Amino acid sequence: MPRFRPEPAHAHGQPSRDGILLINLGTPAAPTTRAVRRYLAEFLADPRVVEIPRLLWMPLLYGVVLNLRPASSARKYAAIWTPEGSPLAVHTRRQAGLLAAALGAEGPRVEFAMRYGEPAVAPALDRLRAAGCERILVFPLYPQYAASTTASALDAVAAWLGRTRNVPELRLVKHYHDHPAYIAALAAGVRSQWAAHGRGERLVMSFHGLPRAALERGDPYHRECRTTARLLGEALGLGDGDYLVTFQSRFGRAEWLQPYTQPTLVALAQSGVQRVDVACPGFVADCLETLEEIGMLARAAFLEHGGKQFSLVPCLNESPEWIAAMIQIAAEHGWAPRAQAPAEHAARALRSKT
Repeated sequence: MPRFRPEPAHAHGQPSRDGILLINLGTPAAPTTRAVRRYLAEFLADPRVVEIPRLLWMPLLYGVVLNLRPASSARKYAAIWTPEGSPLAVHTRRQAGLLAAALGAEGPRVEFAMRYGEPAVAPALDRLRAAGCERILVFPLYPQYAASTTASALDAVAAWLGRTRNVPELRLVKHYHDHPAYIAALAAGVRSQWAAHGRGERLVMSFHGLPRAALERGDPYHRECRTTARLLGEALGLGDGDYLVTFQSRFGRAEWLQPYTQPTLVALAQSGVQRVDVACPGFVADCLETLEEIGMLARAAFLEHGGKQFSLVPCLNESPEWIAAMIQIAAEHGWAPRAQAPAEHAARALRSKT
């Protein structure tokens, strides 16, 4: 196998351009046991994701987890799958299209990739290089930094660099948990939900969980989630008692960041709270964790224990405020000009094509 990947053919006179690579977590190719097993094998084998010594974890992963978990996970994916495919992939693809449309034909080339599954990071970087991109902004779609997400995405980029002869200049968007445009986009989504469905007695902000050991080892994720929640609460004019911060998606027996989302919702219902709104600020696109874990399982638990109304705030998805925020965040890293078309115009243009 050659040490380096083939370089794209050089075209004399072709001007260099900038590129933006959006990276999201990933998704199975289909809601089937086989596809989910393949996806989980890649995801759970990442030492950034599971920090258990390899000699202990890998036999457990292949001997137990990948024999038991894929079938149940496939049923969960099937419950949220759309005619276009996985919601996470659909929304991420649309976000990339809207960003490209807003930046215009003369702006940076935009590609998107998944850290696990398809489209993979290396081919997306190859496409940017083939398009003449000499400077690339790596833009992970994780507002809050965690070693298991943002750093893992950079690992995939680094692996590509290790097999690239003529490397481009790179910059990384490490996090944007406190960026005013991101907070404003979140607030706009909550207000829109309130306008359509009324306002609940509490706003629960549910973030993806991490093992508590990650916090103890110095991962900044927990405090960045708390910062996001505080800023979103301030943007919405909420008092301390009007919202709660919780964590979801536990895996394994170890203690994870607390309080846990579903038990918190059950406790709220049992205490007499009848209406709640739940937002997931750490996810910029709806996915299994928001649509099934929160929108179905957590909703059912809240209603079964006395709650009356459960309102799930959609993720940022294709909202014009989020596309505008992406443009601003990219521009502040110096390699992306201002949008040539307003985000609202780009959204209308994309919708007319789909």
